[in-house]
Amino acid sequence: GKFTIDGIEYNVTRNNGGPNNDINHLHGGLRGLHKRAWDAKQIENGVEMTYVSVDGEEGYPGNLKIVVAYTLNNDNELNITYQAISDKKTPVNLTWHAYFNLSGNMKRDIEGQTLLIKADKTTPVDDLLIPTGELSSVEGTPFDFRSAMAIGSRIRVKDEQLKKGGGVDNEFGGYDHNWVFTESNGSLVHQVTMHDPISGRTMEILTQEPALQFYAGNFMDGTVKGKAGNIVKHRYGIALETQNYPDAPNQPNFPNSILAPGETYSTTSVYRFGFK
Repeated sequence: GKFTIDGIEYNVTRNNGGPNNDINHLHGGLRGLHKRAWDAKQIENGVEMTYVSVDGEEGYPGNLKIVVAYTLNNDNELNITYQAISDKKTPVNLTWHAYFNLSGNMKRDIEGQTLLIKADKTTPVDDLLIPTGELSSVEGTPFDFRSAMAIGSRIRVKDEQLKKGGGVDNEFGGYDHNWVFTESNGSLVHQVTMHDPISGRTMEILTQEPALQFYAGNFMDGTVKGKAGNIVKHRYGIALETQNYPDAPNQPNFPNSILAPGETYSTTSVYRFGFK
């Protein structure tokens, strides 16, 4: 729930971790960007959304202006472009938390759908899901998705990191971790492929970001309704969030996440849909 910039410690809203959810800062705080009213305007083939997070909001320094554009094209691609500027140094690591299930109207859970992630390392976490600062090889672990694997094929094995993912499955936990792409140089690169072998639907992710948070719907318990009123049962969706490494301001060996005045934060991710 805190970070330091130029010797100044900033305390941000603590809304996660421990029995009272008051230890860590998650999703931007109690009223993160996803709980704010954005200005929106129609653009060609899409929508552009703008929001100014004022200095001190949720504890963050600086007036941060954010512009996010969502556009569609005839190649079945959803393009998401994030841009931001600030008048003070401040951490910026923007992503989204959409859930995907390629079965169509949530006919099945996602465990039989396959995932390929071009990543040879993860950032292991402590008991509160905060990165330890280490980089861990996926070789020989349930986190190795360098070849396409069914999501559920190794999700119920005894593994310390899987267990920390928590959720409905108290014995094994599940995936809620950050993968570090093997090759990332800031250009738009195809890094992830999801496939439902029954429906044939595919989703490819291209991104400029160096990492991916993969959350396997561990806490989905049937108490929430989704599209068309369908009950969101355990693992009926996954989140695939392109991003910088979590907790980067507190980890000196992680990529820089501090945006300075005069700089522009700019990153694009593309979600491409198809059949095979």
